[in-house]
Amino acid sequence: MNRAASAKGQASAGLLLPPLPDDLRRQEAHAAVTEGQPLISILARERQALDRANARQRRTVTFFDDLSSKLGTRP
Repeated sequence: MNRAASAKGQASAGLLLPPLPDDLRRQEAHAAVTEGQPLISILARERQALDRANARQRRTVTFFDDLSSKLGTRP
């Protein structure tokens, strides 16, 4: 009877999704601009920040695609 109640509870509770990795919620800050610093170094740091943000977005899409493939998609 306990097994049946447990199964019924799990079925009525719905789907339990895995947690989203913490780093996928993080926002990437712009590179700091310091007076007297060469513009090329600021641009290089800004491009590094963009690369990190794009990599995070790819991990987010991969996470979602993996989740969708396991659960199936809705029409």
